[in-house]
Amino acid sequence: MLALRADHTVGGHALTRDDYPVSRDSAGAVAAFDAGAAAWRKALLSVDDAALDTVGYCTSPHGSDSEEPFIDIVWWVNQELLHHGAEIALLRDLYRARPR
Repeated sequence: MLALRADHTVGGHALTRDDYPVSRDSAGAVAAFDAGAAAWRKALLSVDDAALDTVGYCTSPHGSDSEEPFIDIVWWVNQELLHHGAEIALLRDLYRARPR
């Protein structure tokens, strides 16, 4: 999600879910997350206040991007990151605490 959002914010505006490879192991998933987070951070650092207020600034074909100011999209993406990150942390804790 982060790499796709970054691409549709400041990149080529062409990356799709089908283009994005899904890692089959934890090392690849962590590397992909790090790359996506870095791309999203770079995208956010590149915009100004006017961009944050611009409706349709992010061109992602998924969601309500064309109908909302970019600041709302930023809020939503960051909320998704927080709640899915919490789910991952919970699963890691449960896995670590499982009976052996």
